[in-house]
Amino acid sequence: MLGKFLQKKAPEAAPQAKASATGKVVAYHSAGRVAWSPRDTVSLTRTGFAANPVGFRAVRMIAEAAAALPLVLQDQRQRFETHPVLKLLAAPNGAQGQAELFEALYGQILLSGDGYVEAVGGEAGVPVELHVLRSDRMSVVPGADGWPVGYEYAVSARKHRFAVGEISPICHIKTFHPQDDHYGLSPMQAAAMAMDVHNSASRWSKALLDNAARPSGAIVYKGNDGQGSLSSDQYDRLVSEMESHHQGARNAGRPMLLEGGLDWKPMGFSPSDMEFHKTKDAAAREIALAFGVPPMLLGIPGDATYANYQEANRAFYRLTVLPLAARVTAAVSAWLAKHTGEELTLKPDLDQVPALATERDAQWARVAGATFLTEAEKRRLLGLPVVSDEGAHG
Repeated sequence: MLGKFLQKKAPEAAPQAKASATGKVVAYHSAGRVAWSPRDTVSLTRTGFAANPVGFRAVRMIAEAAAALPLVLQDQRQRFETHPVLKLLAAPNGAQGQAELFEALYGQILLSGDGYVEAVGGEAGVPVELHVLRSDRMSVVPGADGWPVGYEYAVSARKHRFAVGEISPICHIKTFHPQDDHYGLSPMQAAAMAMDVHNSASRWSKALLDNAARPSGAIVYKGNDGQGSLSSDQYDRLVSEMESHHQGARNAGRPMLLEGGLDWKPMGFSPSDMEFHKTKDAAAREIALAFGVPPMLLGIPGDATYANYQEANRAFYRLTVLPLAARVTAAVSAWLAKHTGEELTLKPDLDQVPALATERDAQWARVAGATFLTEAEKRRLLGLPVVSDEGAHG
C-alpha cells in the first residue's frame, strides 16, 4: 500500500513499526545540497541577487509584497483580535517586527528554496521569540529511515544541532524539488542560466563604454618599405598610448594622433552587436518569468502580455504573492499550533489587499446574492469562521 511507503517512523516507535522501504536509500543519496558549485546558494545569491538588478528587484518585490499582507488568526469558531500568537508575530524578536521577519523568510525561500524559522523558549506553550535562520548555513540531518532527525546550523567551524521531536524548534518550509528529498528548488536556480547571460551582457556593455562607447576599430600599419608589422617596442608603445590616452569615459571623443604609416579604420555595429542588446532583454524576461513577476512591473521593454499596469499588478498578487504567502503562513500556523495545542489557522486577509479589491467586491456581491446558501455556507465561502448558532442548509 502507498501508506506503508510514506509512513513516518515515530521517534519512540517499537522495532516492528513500519517505515518507508526507500528511506535508507534516499537519505544518503547526496553529500551536498547542489551538484554544481556555481549553483550553490552563496554563489547564486552573490551573482543573481547582489549583482543582478532584475533578480534583486524580483526578490524584493515578492518578499516585500508578501510580508506586507495583513494576516488574520482564527479557529473554527472565531477570528481572534488578540492572541498570544498574534502578540508574538507582532514582535517576534528584539531586532525585527512582523514585516521584517516574514520578509526575511520569503527572501530565503526565493533565494534558496528553503526557509527556516527557529522558536526560542516556550517548549510548553507559545515561543518567546522567533528567528529566521540563513538557509545556506542549515543542513538536514537524515535518520536511518530517511526522515529528518535534526537540523545542523554551521558558521565557520562552529555547529549547533537542533533535534526534531514531537514539537520541533525548527519550522522548515521548502518549495517543490523533483530530485531532492530534503531541500527545495528556488526560482534563482531555475533562472541561473538567464542570469549568467544577463550579467555577461552587462559586462559587455561596460567594456563597450570603456572603449569610447563604440566597437573597436583597427589600426593598420604599412611601412615605407612595404613592411606590414611593428617591432615589439613599437607595438608595446602603441598599446600603452591607446590604454592611457584613448580609452575610458574621460577620453571619449578625444582625437587620435597617429604617426606615419598608421591608419585608423573605424568599425560600425554589426547585426550581431545589435542583437546582443535584444538578448539581454530576453534574458531579463526569462528571469522575471522564473520568479513569476510580470516583466511590465520590472520595466522590461518589449512586453505586452497585460493590457495595463493594474492588470499586471493584479496577476502578480493572484499568481505569485498569494500562493507563496498562503503556503508559508499555513506551515507557520501548523507549526505554532503544535506549540500551543490549539487548532489555529494563520492566513492573509484578502479583503485588505488593495490589488484584489475589485475581485473581492465581486465575490462578496455574488455570495450575498445567493439566496440558496445558508449564512454558514456564505461565511465558509468567504473564508470566515463559522458561528456555532447558525443553522445548517435545509
